Amino acid sequence: MKFNNVRLLVKDYKKCFKFYTEKLGLEPLWGDENGCYASFKVADGIEGFALFVSDYMAPAVGNADKEQPVGYREKSLISFEVENVDNAYQQLLSKGIEFINQPTDMPDWGMRTVHFRDPEDNLIELFTPLQVQ
Repeated sequence: MKFNNVRLLVKDYKKCFKFYTEKLGLEPLWGDENGCYASFKVADGIEGFALFVSDYMAPAVGNADKEQPVGYREKSLISFEVENVDNAYQQLLSKGIEFINQPTDMPDWGMRTVHFRDPEDNLIELFTPLQVQ
């Protein structure tokens, strides 16, 4: 078995595509805003993150008649390592990202983190490893 990607199943594909490309600066490896699927570069030429229209996936797994859950505790998190959490936080604030919290040292986790949500309420974490002393 070989890992390929984590795929978010979204309702508003175009809005999410623009969020991940324009706000977060991810580079698509395949697909565009007018499609229904896109994969994004997460490391040098490596795909690892993708978006797909939820309504197209649901019939394939027998869930065409079910709604997406709302009002629940997170079951997943998208985590991106950045060079400097504080700088990334300021850059994304200037692009209109609304954060859940401010950059915070999490010594037990070994990182400095900050959190926000994408247009469909998926939880996103940016982190920078703390310097070991």
